[in-house]
Amino acid sequence: MKEQGYKRIDPNAVRENLIKLIASDWMLVSAGDKEKFNTMTANWGGAGYLWNKPVVFVFVRPERYTYEFTERNDQFTLSFFDEKYREALNICGTKSGRDCNKIAEASLSPFFTDLGNVTFKEARLVMECRKLYAEMMSEDAFIDKAVFNTHYARKGGLHKMYIAEIINVWVN
Repeated sequence: MKEQGYKRIDPNAVRENLIKLIASDWMLVSAGDKEKFNTMTANWGGAGYLWNKPVVFVFVRPERYTYEFTERNDQFTLSFFDEKYREALNICGTKSGRDCNKIAEASLSPFFTDLGNVTFKEARLVMECRKLYAEMMSEDAFIDKAVFNTHYARKGGLHKMYIAEIINVWVN
């Protein structure tokens, strides 16, 4: 990724507020390979330390096209952008790669890491992640039923949660 102008840093060296990055700035969750990949905008997730590893956790609904790619691949990327790319993130969050070339519509430039994972030249921060654990959320597991009622009862299926080790962090 150095040829793309990125510098590799330790996950502990990320100084940005990850809650703001995910919740407010949004991210692209991308999976696949050079033959076929997809990406989607997300703002639910987090990062921390689990099983003696730096990790992220992200949520993908099975109805999303990206779900197929996240399921088939052991790795995925989380890509973060400057505010000037907000419209590109809107496109990637509202259009399906099943129906159109949303990457082209968003004017993003995909490229692949040394490990073969897709990200975008426009991203300023990329987390390359390896899946460790995945599980479908369950209505019965919600202790606070108001959360389920607010976010799921009338709004589509439950998410699958992925916990993944952060194996590389790249900054541009």
